[in-house]
Amino acid sequence: MHTSKLVLVAFTALGVISLTTLTYAKSPRTEKQIADENKALTDVVAKGDALWHNGGLGTNGLACANCHPDGSASNPHTWPKFQTNLGKVGTMRDMVNWCIAVPMQGKPLALDSDELIALEAYATYTHRGVAIAPAKDEQHGAVPVKSGPGYP
Repeated sequence: MHTSKLVLVAFTALGVISLTTLTYAKSPRTEKQIADENKALTDVVAKGDALWHNGGLGTNGLACANCHPDGSASNPHTWPKFQTNLGKVGTMRDMVNWCIAVPMQGKPLALDSDELIALEAYATYTHRGVAIAPAKDEQHGAVPVKSGPGYP
């Protein structure tokens, strides 16, 4: 019985010690690290902006901006979701690749490519602060265009 009480006291003491010791899942970042990370993000967003408005991802001159004037118009907050064009639940990257392949008549990008990450970063970044309103027709309806196979 004496041993049990000793073990309990030892565990209790360890618990008190661990409660008073501050631990981090990740070391705190310095101001310079935070600035560098923010610059990395804004650089990727700027690259995505340039790609979004460039007709060079496809072969017919269309750009993402032809149907979605800015990245926010692609409703990045609604992904993943079931997308009838894909015939499955897909990610935003899947849909961007569908748009590149079908209406823009280009070659899909690797899902982990710098370009696709930049496009997603741009769309997501420009959507910050916009109220989420899922399942509204204006957010999920088809965008009719006169060019490109596969559009409704």
